[in-house]
Amino acid sequence: MDIRRAKQEDIPELNRLLHQVLMVHHEGRPDLFKPDCTKYTDEELSVLLEEEKRPVFAAFADGKMCGYAFCVVEEYRNDNIHTDRRTLYIDDICVDETARGQHVGTELYRYCVNYARELGCYNVTLNVWTCNPGAEAFYRAMGMQPYKTGMETILGNGEQS
Repeated sequence: MDIRRAKQEDIPELNRLLHQVLMVHHEGRPDLFKPDCTKYTDEELSVLLEEEKRPVFAAFADGKMCGYAFCVVEEYRNDNIHTDRRTLYIDDICVDETARGQHVGTELYRYCVNYARELGCYNVTLNVWTCNPGAEAFYRAMGMQPYKTGMETILGNGEQS
């Protein structure tokens, strides 16, 4: 498996995988996520791929993209409440549904952790939806532990006022 920074020519494959992730979220929380769309437009992806502090790593097997990790380098400096630190936030990891069980996610996660170490990051963080217990189990198996919990109260039928 080869993992590298995603390039402009990878946008169609990134979109294919972004759609898969969106559908997992839609199936788990149709009240929050629309079906049959992606998180970014082609134009947004094009800009994002050029941002130094928002690396996108793509995994390839036999020349085909089999996964990705969208990351954000977050820095706290002279903050009123936070200690000075650099964090690698993994915004999104996806393994192609046809490549699951082949350790693509493990390799991508380890690649991200090694990248964070090279940058001198204090930690690696991410969010996982409770409607995706497989992802939560995977991250725990990678050694991650919860550090905060998001909570909600649903008020009504989803219509915005």
